[in-house]
Amino acid sequence: MSEQVAPPPAPHAEQPQPAVQAPPPAETKKSGGRKALGIIGLIVAVLVIGGLKFGLKSYLDRDKTADAKVGDCIAELPDVAAGKEEDASGAKVVACTSTDAAYNVVGRVDNQTEAQAKTGDGCEPFIKEDQDGYFFYAVKPGDKGYLLCLTKRA
Repeated sequence: MSEQVAPPPAPHAEQPQPAVQAPPPAETKKSGGRKALGIIGLIVAVLVIGGLKFGLKSYLDRDKTADAKVGDCIAELPDVAAGKEEDASGAKVVACTSTDAAYNVVGRVDNQTEAQAKTGDGCEPFIKEDQDGYFFYAVKPGDKGYLLCLTKRA
């Protein structure tokens, strides 16, 4: 029997290198229309982000007692000495069944100037003689606003 022997492999046989290489990809120039579209897209993105930021700030800074009406309840307000004022920008309407409910709204007087609201006189018809009355107002300087007449919840 004869044996066939394969010839030894060539030492480090390398693949032949191509003689011609492909040219590097050509730089594509943006057309004027695509450039304008990119600028418009950037402007729209800036406007959307600005609008969202302003809208969110407005939403968070809104007056949470502006829609309060007789029968609603208000959460705890800062203690204020007679004749003094205190910022109560954190005031908010809450469910009267909530443990946060501290005051009952017994009256509301709209179209109050700042001078009228500061006296609290508009609440006199709503507070009974045997009740301790409190008032809360929201009036922008030089404008008119509202006065809420409150009694402490038991």
